[in-house]
Amino acid sequence: MDAIELLLTRQSDSKLTEPGPSPEQLDIIKQAALRVPDHGCIAPWQFILVQGDARIKLGEMYYQCALAEQQSEKVVNRAKDLPLRAPVIIIAIAKYEEHPKVPRIEQIQSAGCSVLAMQQAAFAQGLGGVWRTGYFAQSNAVKQALNLNELDEIVGYLYIGTPAVDCKKSPRHKPESYFTNL
Repeated sequence: MDAIELLLTRQSDSKLTEPGPSPEQLDIIKQAALRVPDHGCIAPWQFILVQGDARIKLGEMYYQCALAEQQSEKVVNRAKDLPLRAPVIIIAIAKYEEHPKVPRIEQIQSAGCSVLAMQQAAFAQGLGGVWRTGYFAQSNAVKQALNLNELDEIVGYLYIGTPAVDCKKSPRHKPESYFTNL
């Protein structure tokens, strides 16, 4: 798959199953995460790989955090199952570091770019992925359970696996609806 084809056909696949990425595929995904824009070369990222039984551990963490933060019954009841939706999850974190030339927003954007780069690397290798956020990305209890500090941001959970459904999605948006000339 060439770069233009990748950029124009990339999609999110929310129904993922085994097999997950091989060690070689995962290595390429990891390398892609580290090739994103990084003003000041400060590498404002951290990644936590969740696979195998660690997905059960993450689900239990979600469950305990949802209870502690008195989330809705729906959130609590789904918590343990969420990490089981894919064979591999990569938790992407923006590790903010005060810097005179690189504002916080740029560091968070860099971490966000890493998620897209990893998803594209997975897609280019015939895998599927979906970038998820929501309550568990915003929860202070989850951040504490992951030993993050208050300035760190969970920018997303990248779920990776084999698409369970072969469903090519056509483009939803037209460039002329979003681009104008100055």
